[in-house]
Amino acid sequence: MGQDLIPSDGIEPVNLREALEERYLAYALSTIMHRALPDVRDGLKPVHRRVLYAMRLLRLDPGAAFKKCARVVGDVIGKYHPHGDQSVYDALVRLAQDFSQRYPLIDGQGNFGNVDGDNAAAMRYTEARLTEVARLLLDGLDEDAVDFRETYDGTDREPVVLPGAFPNLLANGSSGIAVGMATSIPPHNAAEICDAAMRLIDDPETPIEKLVDRVNGPVRGPDFPTGGVLVESEASVLEAYRTGRGAFRVRARWEKEELERGAWQVVITEIPYQVQKARLIEKIAELVNERKLPLVEDVRDESAEDVRVVIVPKSRNVDPALMMEALFRLSELESRIPLNMNVLSRGQVPNVIGLRQVLREWLDHRREVLLRRSRHRLDEIVRRLELLEGFIIAYLNLDEVIRIIREEDEPKKVLIATFSLTETQAEAILNMRLRNLRKLEEMEIRKEHAELTDEKAKIETLLGSEARQWKTVRWEISKVRATFGPETPLGKRRTGFGEASAHGAEDVTQALIEREPITVVISEKGWIRALKGHIADVSGLAFKAGDKLKLAFKAETTDKLMVLADNGKIFTLGADRLPGGRSTGEPIRLMVDMDDGADVVDVFVHRAERRLLMVSSDGFGFLTAEADLVATTRKGRQVLNLADGAKARMAVAAEGDTVAIIGENRKFLVFPLAQVPEMARGKGVRLQRYKDGGVADVRVFAADKGLTWTDTSGRVFLRTMADLSDWIGDRATAGRLPPIGFPKSNSFEPKAG
Repeated sequence: MGQDLIPSDGIEPVNLREALEERYLAYALSTIMHRALPDVRDGLKPVHRRVLYAMRLLRLDPGAAFKKCARVVGDVIGKYHPHGDQSVYDALVRLAQDFSQRYPLIDGQGNFGNVDGDNAAAMRYTEARLTEVARLLLDGLDEDAVDFRETYDGTDREPVVLPGAFPNLLANGSSGIAVGMATSIPPHNAAEICDAAMRLIDDPETPIEKLVDRVNGPVRGPDFPTGGVLVESEASVLEAYRTGRGAFRVRARWEKEELERGAWQVVITEIPYQVQKARLIEKIAELVNERKLPLVEDVRDESAEDVRVVIVPKSRNVDPALMMEALFRLSELESRIPLNMNVLSRGQVPNVIGLRQVLREWLDHRREVLLRRSRHRLDEIVRRLELLEGFIIAYLNLDEVIRIIREEDEPKKVLIATFSLTETQAEAILNMRLRNLRKLEEMEIRKEHAELTDEKAKIETLLGSEARQWKTVRWEISKVRATFGPETPLGKRRTGFGEASAHGAEDVTQALIEREPITVVISEKGWIRALKGHIADVSGLAFKAGDKLKLAFKAETTDKLMVLADNGKIFTLGADRLPGGRSTGEPIRLMVDMDDGADVVDVFVHRAERRLLMVSSDGFGFLTAEADLVATTRKGRQVLNLADGAKARMAVAAEGDTVAIIGENRKFLVFPLAQVPEMARGKGVRLQRYKDGGVADVRVFAADKGLTWTDTSGRVFLRTMADLSDWIGDRATAGRLPPIGFPKSNSFEPKAG
């Protein structure tokens, strides 16, 4: 900016929008590239890479003595990572936790936290060193395997990426939240990843279906350090690995433990990944206390070194699978682990990639490391061969070399001129110790020269053949695979596979309701309530002014209630959701979406195994399975299709083989139930013909047991089929006046109220 454009008061105007965009973009880029996302090649974020590099420079190799974590953290924040010491220490601790990392990169000594969620001890108390896995990641750093860059203050250098001989990105997983993007990669089994990589080397066009297979492998799914059981479908797992996005449903591993006298308990031995055990047990205890887990009596933590959480059932008759299904629904015993393989592709581009591309980029990185290490070794060999050739010339002309050194003023120049040496060779000869002039030394030099010449030829052959390079990479991966194979304690697969329980959502919902007896009361105006216990006499119940009892029946809180409306719809209510008996209840039409003008005809307890005879007021009806009538929404299910002016009259339990029907015209008819078709929905067929009026009542009974009815005085009448012979006919006929003793109310049972 020119001197004349600067304001006299020294304040420069800045467009706020542009300034915010510029600064926020810089922040977002920094977070994405240098903090939150892992590099696909070594699977590390910058902080983890710097921790491992600092520990390597401190010579904390596997088998070396431990050093205080405070020393490591100090080096990391002082040289490479100018952030808070606690955040760096937290990153270090996580790399040492065997319940967080499938293959820990740091061997910790001291308190590094536990699966209960307790924090690690302060860094001044804990000590650390690298593991064999970390050594594999770092192997080759001194051999120009990767690029280095200046540290933040320009006083030192650090690696841009590690050589990464171990498939760390997938084996240990990663998670992080950047700006506008996040990553979440669960841990996997290293041997399976190595097998998949070798298969990709053998056939670069291998499809994802040949890389992911739960039965034949190589990649069977995630392998969590805390074990558990993967219950995600194979198709879902395959699609997740194909796209790089998805989720895995993981459940705790449990077993039924038999006790004395037929009692039993469930023991949980493995919990899902990243679930804090103490918080999990606390949550289950809360659910038990709040009576949201009626099948569970108690929960205990009996863990020592291994996880052992005991679930005590309410009684020995409880189905353990159903109890566990309820626990999976309500607690973190089932966890959904996301997969979002958002990584820095080629170390530069944030991108969501599938399993195949992740392996491809790791393999390309391993080949690049091989080429760089080979070239570095080749340069070392060439330099060494140059010196060895000079030594051989010196031995062949030892007397002359000694004379030149003793007599010449500038022996270096004379040596170069006399024997056609390079400056480096002449310098090496002049620096040679007298003890190296032995004959034995000459033989060793010639032997070393021959070995290095042979190695040089092999390296040059390797650098000239891509097929040989891939063969070498495959051999290196096979060594890693052998080190972490399924037969090793660390490499053995921990996460198993299973199927979700055979119990459906309906069974589980029922299991979450505490079973208690109730008496359901419905008024004439359609108000409903539930009294606690089974009450025999409900005559003293109070109702709103102008209202009275319509019907009352015994049920349990685990029951479903079926509500038949006169418009032919059936609604379903959970008995546990009914208002209490202290009030006058609530209108059923507010609990479901009942049409204006529709009234409640009947309410009854749902029995899935029954068939019902649906009857409309004009004498039409059909049979239907009660299990098909359950409505899953408030809108209900249309069952009866009605003619103009007709209404739904009743739903009768079809427990028998014969139908008895009486009309409002007091005509009585008996006919076989087989004449009525079974339908899921419709108008049905005519059951009885009327000149005027409609249906009064219907009953289905077993012919061999006879027909019973009860009059208003409570007397029970029984009529056999022989007694009813005059009234037996075909469906859709008119019938005749009822037998003697049939109630004047035209009903088989006296009505309530």
